Amino acid sequence: MSSDPLELLTRGYELVAARPASLLAALLALVVVAWQPTWRLTRTAVTIAHEGGHALVAVLVGRGLTGIRLHADSSGVTYSTGAGRGPGVVVMFLAGYVFPPLLGLGGAVLVATDSAQAMLWIGVVLLAATLLQTRNLYGGLAVVVTGAVLVLVALRAEEDLRTGFAAALSWFLLFGGVKACAELRRGRRRGGLRHSDADRLAELTRVSGAVWAAFFLVAAAAATVTAGWVVFAPGGAPA
Repeated sequence: MSSDPLELLTRGYELVAARPASLLAALLALVVVAWQPTWRLTRTAVTIAHEGGHALVAVLVGRGLTGIRLHADSSGVTYSTGAGRGPGVVVMFLAGYVFPPLLGLGGAVLVATDSAQAMLWIGVVLLAATLLQTRNLYGGLAVVVTGAVLVLVALRAEEDLRTGFAAALSWFLLFGGVKACAELRRGRRRGGLRHSDADRLAELTRVSGAVWAAFFLVAAAAATVTAGWVVFAPGGAPA
């Protein structure tokens, strides 16, 4: 493999230029996440995925799921019953911050294999399951609106628009997942967010909250890099 910087840049440009629609979807998602006004409007979608991750893992490890609440400030909480310690509780708290980027990675894989329609309907099913467990009005409305958008695109949008939307949504979950993890680390350094998932994990393990927060960020970044490889590497997603 050549180490010539110019050759590597040229090859990278050719790979990206061959997939302009994929690049546009990624850039659009990046702008939405990076610009604070749009991030404030859309961050709840990442919170829905975050709390959905907690809820799904709680069920998988045998805990009793009692409800999810989503708030207008983009925070959320998932309630479950069961033992207060143990591997199942650790995995449940691990799931929140890693779930949005993992969903984004899964979506990127589906879009890259021409399965954007399946990706949207999987999202609808997950949102319907979340709605059944949502226990407050704002949370219910947020889940319904998000699901309605996915249903509308899945049923009414032309194929190119549907694929572009699915790709943009995947990148939004990836970039949004990274930003949420970065916000967690920044908030903890400033002395806030002392009851976060990272702090709960610190209470359950011998690993500090700072290390857990760093782990979340690394995991989200790794999922994003992997998605980039899936989409833009030779044989990746079509334009």
